[in-house]
Amino acid sequence: MESLECVLDVDDLDSFVAEIGEIGETHGTTLQAFDARYVAGPRHLERAVELADRSIDRGENVARDRAVEILLYAAGRRQIDRALEMGVGEGRNRAVVLADGGEEAAALEDVRELAAFAGSEPTLEAPDEDVLQEFFEIPDRERAATDASLGALVRERVALLEVEK
Repeated sequence: MESLECVLDVDDLDSFVAEIGEIGETHGTTLQAFDARYVAGPRHLERAVELADRSIDRGENVARDRAVEILLYAAGRRQIDRALEMGVGEGRNRAVVLADGGEEAAALEDVRELAAFAGSEPTLEAPDEDVLQEFFEIPDRERAATDASLGALVRERVALLEVEK
């Protein structure tokens, strides 16, 4: 798995999704673009990929598309429309693009060539804890009751998706 932290300026979301889909097919890579506000670090995405692959291997996946299954796990939700909140939208997005399998580096180079690519920029170094707590439904009292990091609590939500099936 490789990722690209960047800014995306998306004019037409459907076209952008089609473009990254084509890049993924060309390089035998699964590509998924995330709104960085909802990503609690690289380990969050690594765990989502691991659990999505396990679900697919067992024939328990909800989505037919691997990128969407990864999105579901990253969001900790089984409903695709709710998980899509974690994806990028039209307009300017601080993003992270995940590439897994195949020619990952080449695929991410092609993402850099898209019209929507507005530049590389660290997007995961300072997560917005309020956004993460709200999106993953982690109340203040839960945080106060543990010494686990917010990233660990988010990864727990991702793992709980397996249990809730």
